[in-house]
Amino acid sequence: MAANLGAHEVMEIHEVLNGTVDAINQLQLLRPRVRDQRLAQILDHQLQFAVTGYNSLVDLLHRQGAGQAAPYRAVKNAIQPTYGLDHPGTVSPNTSPDQLDDRDIASIVLGLHKASAAKKIFAALECANPDIRRAMQQGAINCAEQAYEVWQYMNEQGFYQVPTLKEVTTQTMSNIYQPAGTPQNVPTSPSGVQWQQHQPQNILDTLQ
Repeated sequence: MAANLGAHEVMEIHEVLNGTVDAINQLQLLRPRVRDQRLAQILDHQLQFAVTGYNSLVDLLHRQGAGQAAPYRAVKNAIQPTYGLDHPGTVSPNTSPDQLDDRDIASIVLGLHKASAAKKIFAALECANPDIRRAMQQGAINCAEQAYEVWQYMNEQGFYQVPTLKEVTTQTMSNIYQPAGTPQNVPTSPSGVQWQQHQPQNILDTLQ
């Protein structure tokens, strides 16, 4: 399959796979320092999923297996987030690795998933191969789901609080945007769609 990949695809896959290796290594490095049982359960589940996802993408690249990215399933069902600030604690860099606590670890893992989601969705936009494109898209969704799972844990623990605006400000900002009307002079019939599909592909064609 490698011979059928474009140069840009090869480099994007390289970036994603290398980033996944780094993420797996970091999860293994952080796991022994976790104290909270629920956070430990989340990391164990996500680490196993990361290894499976890595092997799936490698199989797809080598055409040795189905290679389809499975959707991520969180350890615990999603709950409603808590909004507002409630005496948030101060945060500053640690002066020693021994000072790493569960908040630090969860925050690091959250950052890993956010970065990986952005990297994979960008890679999907650069992929010509439809199978790899779909795998990257699903991978980005999986990272977003894992990030939200970690964020929920942090939110429940008070590690990641959500500041809010005054209700009148939020309502005013929301009311700025109203439903759009139906655009005029835009063909909506099947014949109109067919007409659009036969428009010139090159802007220069419209000038001749």
